[in-house]
Amino acid sequence: MAGLDSAWKPKASFNAYESSSNFNLRLISHRARSWLNGALWRRIVVLVLLLYAILSLFSPLQVVPRFSKAKVVIILASNQGGGVFNPKGAGEWAIERDSIANKRAYAKKWGYELAVKDLSQKKRYAHEWRESWEKADIIRETMRQYPKAEWFWWLDLHTYIMEPTKSIEQHILNKGINQHLYRNISTFNPLGLPVNIPNVDNSHPVDLILSQDCGGFNLGSFFIRRSAWSERLLDVWWDPVFYEQKHMEWDHKEQDALEYMYTNQAWLRSGVGFIPQRMLNSFPPGACSEQADDPRYFYSEQDRDFVVNMAGCEWGRDCASEMMHYRRISEKLNSGRWRN
Repeated sequence: MAGLDSAWKPKASFNAYESSSNFNLRLISHRARSWLNGALWRRIVVLVLLLYAILSLFSPLQVVPRFSKAKVVIILASNQGGGVFNPKGAGEWAIERDSIANKRAYAKKWGYELAVKDLSQKKRYAHEWRESWEKADIIRETMRQYPKAEWFWWLDLHTYIMEPTKSIEQHILNKGINQHLYRNISTFNPLGLPVNIPNVDNSHPVDLILSQDCGGFNLGSFFIRRSAWSERLLDVWWDPVFYEQKHMEWDHKEQDALEYMYTNQAWLRSGVGFIPQRMLNSFPPGACSEQADDPRYFYSEQDRDFVVNMAGCEWGRDCASEMMHYRRISEKLNSGRWRN
C-alpha cells in the first residue's frame, strides 16, 4: 500500500498542476480575446466618429453638431448655380475663393463661426425647382449644426464685408437695432405693401433683421435669431404645399414668399424689423440702375459702408471685376488688416 500510495501521489500532483495550468491558459486566452474584442470595438467607434467628422466638414449635409461657444454664425452660400448643369470657370472660382476668404477672416477676427453651404444643383429635393427656395432649409440645418448659437447671418456669395473692424454686435445688434431699426414700413415701402394689418404685436422681440432695396425685401444679407418664432417661420417658409402652389407665380422665390407672408400674417410681421439698406447691404452702381441717383441704395466709400452686395452682377455685369474692385477698396481703407 505504501508503494501504491507513493506511486499514486505524484500522478495526482501532476494532474492538479496540469488542471491548474489549463485553467490559467483558458483565463489568459479569455482575457486576451476580451481585450482584442474591446480594442476592435474601440477602433470601430473611432472610425465611425472619424467618418462623421469628415462628412461634417466636406458634405453639404452637416451630420455632426458643433458645440461651439460662438453666439453668431455666418452662413455663406457657395457654388450658387454650379454643379454638373453649370460648370464654373476661372472667374467664378476666383469670386468664390475671395468671398470665402473674406468671411473666414472676419469670422476668425471676431470669434464667430463660418458655415459655407453648397448650393450647387444636385437634385437634393424631389421637385426640380425646389433648390432655388432652399435658404430656409439651409438655415434650419445650420441651427441644428450649431445648437449654442443665437444669431445667424445669411450672406450670398456675391457679397463682401468692407469694414472688418466693425463687429456684428457693435454695428447691427446694438447700433442697428437701438438706433436705426424700424417696424412701420411707412418709413420706406418700395412695394407699396399694407402699412398696417390687424393683431400685430409690436412688443414681440425682433427675430428677423433685413433691409429693403428698390425692389422690396432683400435676402442677400440678413440676420435671423434662434427662437420659437423663427422655427415657425422656417417651417412655413419651407412648407411644400406653399411652395407647390406658388413657385410658378413668384419670380423672386423666397423673397416673394416672405413678402406675401409679411403682408398677410400678423404673427410673422410681429417678429420682423428693418434697418437701412446701407447698414447691411449696400449696392454697387449697376444694381437698382433705374434709381441710380438715390443715395439710399449705393455703397459709399466716404461713409465706409459695412457690406457690399453685388446683387444681379451675373446678369450683364462682371462679378469678378466688381469683387476685385471692392476688395481693393476694403484693403486700402483698412490697410490690409482684414486678413489679420
